Amino acid sequence: MRVAYRLVRHELRLFASLVLWVARRTHGTRHGEAFGYARGQSAIMFGFMFVCVVETVVMSVLLYRWPTVHHVVLFIDVYSGVFFILGMHAASVVRPHVLEPGVLRIRYAAHVDVRIPLGRIASVRRELRTTHDKADGELNVAVGGQTTVTLELAEPVTHVTFFGRRREVSLVRVYAEQADALVQAVKQARSALSPLPDLPA
Repeated sequence: MRVAYRLVRHELRLFASLVLWVARRTHGTRHGEAFGYARGQSAIMFGFMFVCVVETVVMSVLLYRWPTVHHVVLFIDVYSGVFFILGMHAASVVRPHVLEPGVLRIRYAAHVDVRIPLGRIASVRRELRTTHDKADGELNVAVGGQTTVTLELAEPVTHVTFFGRRREVSLVRVYAEQADALVQAVKQARSALSPLPDLPA
């Protein structure tokens, strides 16, 4: 039941993201500074969608003699190939990372949303990585297989996975289009919390 609830909630978030995308609005950025990541995957996403559209057309031609099967397959293809991919891209555009007062919010589309208190960030640096191991205590929010910013935490934060599993993470790697700007903004915001020296580069 919980899995079904999470799936439905995810689909509703995709639909809401499409509405915000069309309206050229963003989600959860009113009280903070946004840092996007969607451009890093736009070519791949639209490439996938093009392939899905071609597949839908081909299947429609092949199955036109069987109306019931044709309608079912057409619905599945349009939903999974067009709506889902377009919704994922829209969610990535309208749900950027956000640096809020006292908190860095790391997001990816409609299914990753981790709030990291700035006081728990021990170091932040720009670091381009194209390979990521699935190690305990690490969260890699990659786009196009890459991350550009690494955050080391003095205390772990909780990451809730898509299906509700809770993980404690103390190392977070994310992709941001303006990686240098994100690093500097986090350093400045972290320094403003206390008279501590600037974070390591």
